[in-house]
Amino acid sequence: MLDFAARGGALGAAPTARPRPAGRHAARRAHAAEEEPPGRPRLAVLIPAHNEQDRVAAAIEGLWRQSRRPDLIVVVADNCTDDTARIAVAHGAQVFHTQGNTHKKAGALNQAIAWVLPHLDDRDLLLVQDADTVLNPWFAETALATFNRKVGAVGGVFYGEEGGGLLGLLQRMEFHRYAWELERTGGKAQVLTGTGTMFRARVLREVRAARRAGVIGGGNGYYSLASLTEDDEMTKAVKTLGYRAMSPAGCAVTTEVMPTLGKLWHQRLRWQRGALENLRDYGWTRVTARYFLQQFLMGFGALSFLVYLTFMTTSIALYGPPGLSPVWTSIGLIFVVEKVVSVRRAGPLPMLVALLMIPEMLYDLFQHAVYFSSLWGLLRRSEEKWVAT
Repeated sequence: MLDFAARGGALGAAPTARPRPAGRHAARRAHAAEEEPPGRPRLAVLIPAHNEQDRVAAAIEGLWRQSRRPDLIVVVADNCTDDTARIAVAHGAQVFHTQGNTHKKAGALNQAIAWVLPHLDDRDLLLVQDADTVLNPWFAETALATFNRKVGAVGGVFYGEEGGGLLGLLQRMEFHRYAWELERTGGKAQVLTGTGTMFRARVLREVRAARRAGVIGGGNGYYSLASLTEDDEMTKAVKTLGYRAMSPAGCAVTTEVMPTLGKLWHQRLRWQRGALENLRDYGWTRVTARYFLQQFLMGFGALSFLVYLTFMTTSIALYGPPGLSPVWTSIGLIFVVEKVVSVRRAGPLPMLVALLMIPEMLYDLFQHAVYFSSLWGLLRRSEEKWVAT
């Protein structure tokens, strides 16, 4: 197995990776190296982390359990003030310390990628994974099998971890529906999720070259420093260069759910505002046309839902409950059945909540509020600040 830390010693004053510790993790890596077929593409992993001492160990252990083990795991410690780095080393990872980064996750990744990419061949692979995420054991193997000349990146299919009460359950139901939709569309990724995405090294080099040539915006690095949602922007960058982005069912990941409405609000506001700003910056292209349509339909659906609720509330207040209509009752039943069936893989409790309808209607209203708040902020050109969640 390549020791990138040793090969990177000539980087001088650049941030350095700590030496790998001895023990069972080092022995496990050595065993994986002995089994490595000659000529196989190497796989390096970057885990950007800011004060993730409670979660980074599980993320690293999930990588060591992969059926296709990584050749290198690097935790990108970005301005950490806790034990993230120490825990990462104890679990067999190397640590890369950022220097002077003020651009959050994108800036940290740009520094780390610039450090590790010179040691990768074009056909080698780089996996970027969030520190609060655990990959299923077949993620790397499935992603590797998905690559071909047309596929430039393979993203994960994310599911929510347990906990969080009713709010956590609603998020897990939302994620299950997204996974179901991905499966129905043949695994074509809408977004290369930050929870786990694997890139060809060649594609990352092409992205940076395209930024520097002005073909795509976002600065002169790998990830855009101008975007609130660097993962969404990277998806558009990869597709603009003519590559496909995939999210096969076998690339499942389990990630954190937001435990409070406040944290969920800030997370979704950043996602939605970032998606709108990315579309504004890219403009109407062959790649973005579909995303523009999705945003329009999202807004139309949210507005229609609000009009319907207003009409029904006013009608009931003035005239009392309406009588049952066979046509509208049938349409409503179809809607409910679709809601229930789409979460059947999540278990009986999500199916029951979907059948009740009211909790998800309130959750939808929350999502609609996020959408309109993001759109209003974009129109006013107000600055959306990154809030840690």
